[in-house]
Amino acid sequence: MLLKDLPKCPVETTLKMIGRRWKIIILRELLAGTMRFGELKKAVSGISQKVLTSNLRQMEQDGLVTREVFNEVPPRVDYTLTDVGYSLASVLDAMADWGEGYKQFLKLVEKQNKKAQSPKD
Repeated sequence: MLLKDLPKCPVETTLKMIGRRWKIIILRELLAGTMRFGELKKAVSGISQKVLTSNLRQMEQDGLVTREVFNEVPPRVDYTLTDVGYSLASVLDAMADWGEGYKQFLKLVEKQNKKAQSPKD
């Protein structure tokens, strides 16, 4: 990725790096540490091998992930977040906080709706 290819808006830049659905989930898993491809595939439920490979390649090109291939049989490939990748932890933490807050908001709304709909004696 070149600087000239990035949007002027910093929010758009962040979305360009992690905006695809699976990238955020892959980042979340790799924040715990280095993982093999198979471990990532299991951890990110619902992702196909092709989509995981494509996302990891893009994240590697963008400097978020490093890929280390070991000369073993069967081949072993480890993926690790770079310092830039780890710097996204605060973004994911903020997203998690917001998501949790939104769930609490919906619980309150549902509780209020149930109260309003319950028959009054």
